[in-house]
Amino acid sequence: MRTFRSTALVTGLAALATALTAPAVLAAPPAHTAPGSRTAPTSGDCSSGQLCVWPTADFGGKRQTYELSDTDIESCVTLPKGTAAASLANRTGRPVTTYQSAECAETGEFNTYPGGGSWVPRSPYQVRAFKIWER
Repeated sequence: MRTFRSTALVTGLAALATALTAPAVLAAPPAHTAPGSRTAPTSGDCSSGQLCVWPTADFGGKRQTYELSDTDIESCVTLPKGTAAASLANRTGRPVTTYQSAECAETGEFNTYPGGGSWVPRSPYQVRAFKIWER
């Protein structure tokens, strides 16, 4: 009877380990490399003190930058009409909340990213507005 419990315990733990690690492996984003393209951006692609947004995932397309010197703190900043961001980097040194809503409404999706070095290659929603917070 003791052997049965040990075997059942080992089998159960092995099944649990497989179940816990398989989704994590499947959820990992693929490396961003394509023939003739550059690798994923580094800190040089968004300078210190800036919030950078890109229209496509993996930091693709024309980058838009925002700085504290020309952005009102704790005010809703809407991206230009007809545009949205699919990836971003926050190097402002302050928390930034991105919004699915162009009015910074919390009825849609929103996330806050810490300042100083947050890279989001694939936003879970189209970012249409943001707020830079004091602290």
